[in-house]
Amino acid sequence: MDHNKFYIAGQWIKPQSNELFPLVNPATEQLVAQIPMANQADVNGAVAAAVTAFPSYSQTSVSQRIQWFKRLLDIYRANADAITDAMITEMGCSRRFTHEVQTPCGDGHIEVMIEVLESFQFEHQSPRGGATVVYEPVGVCALITPWNWPINQVVAKVLPSLASGCTCVLKPSEESALSAILFAQMVDEAGFPAGAFNLINGNGEVAGNTMSAHPDIDLVSFTGSTRAGKLVQANAVDTVKRVVLELGGKSANILFADADIDAAVAFSAEACFSNAGQTCDAPTRLLIERS
Repeated sequence: MDHNKFYIAGQWIKPQSNELFPLVNPATEQLVAQIPMANQADVNGAVAAAVTAFPSYSQTSVSQRIQWFKRLLDIYRANADAITDAMITEMGCSRRFTHEVQTPCGDGHIEVMIEVLESFQFEHQSPRGGATVVYEPVGVCALITPWNWPINQVVAKVLPSLASGCTCVLKPSEESALSAILFAQMVDEAGFPAGAFNLINGNGEVAGNTMSAHPDIDLVSFTGSTRAGKLVQANAVDTVKRVVLELGGKSANILFADADIDAAVAFSAEACFSNAGQTCDAPTRLLIERS
C-alpha cells in the first residue's frame, strides 16, 4: 500500500500539500503511518476529475455497472484479510470483532447493491399514467466518512453514488485512512472508469470545508459529529447543494414488562459497548416500562 498518494482520475498521484498527519494505532500507541493532508488545490484536482468523468460515466448502462460491482465483490473477498489488518492497525479494534463484524460490512453492502441494481427501475410510468418518471444521477458527490466503522461507511456512501451514475470524491477520516486506500485500490482493479471514484485524505478544516463549499460538487454526504455537520450544512448554503447528514444522537432500547429481563440486559450491555462503545447507534439509554 502506498499511503503517500491520492487516487485521482484513475492515477495514484503525489499530493500538492506537504502537510502530514501522524496516524497512531490507539491500541498500541505506535505511529503506523504519515498520511498526507490535502490542501485546496488537491481537493480542486479531485473534484475536476469527477466533473470531467461525469458526462460519460452517468451514461453507462446498468448492466455495465453491475459487472463492475461483481468484479469489486470478488476483489474485496480476496482481500478481506488485508482490510481486517488495516482496520486493526488504524483504529485498534480487536481482531475477532474486526474479522466477524467490521470487514463483512463491505462485501455485504456490495452484494445488496448488486441486488438493488438488478431490480431498480430508473424509468417507469407514473401510477396515474400520462407521465414518465426518470431517476437521474445528481452529479458529483462529496463523501466524508468517520473513523469508527471505516470500511462500512466508505462502502455505504461510495456504492450508491457509483450505482446511480454519479461520480464522487471520498475523504475518509484521517484517523482511518488505510482501509480507504485499500478500497480505492480495489475500485481501480475492478475497472471503474477514471475519475468516477477519487480518493483524497485530509482534515475537516481544510479538505472538508473546501468540499462542502465547492461550486462543482452537487451533493455532500457527511457522517460524524453534530458540530461538524452544522459546518457542512452552512458551507453548502451558497451553492444550494444537496446535503445528507448522519450526526450524533442518543439511541434508546425500550424494555417492556413482558421481556426476558436477563437476556434484554445482556443484549443492551453488549450492544452498547461493542466496538469499544464507538458506534453511532450504541443504545446508551435503556427505557423500561414501569410495572
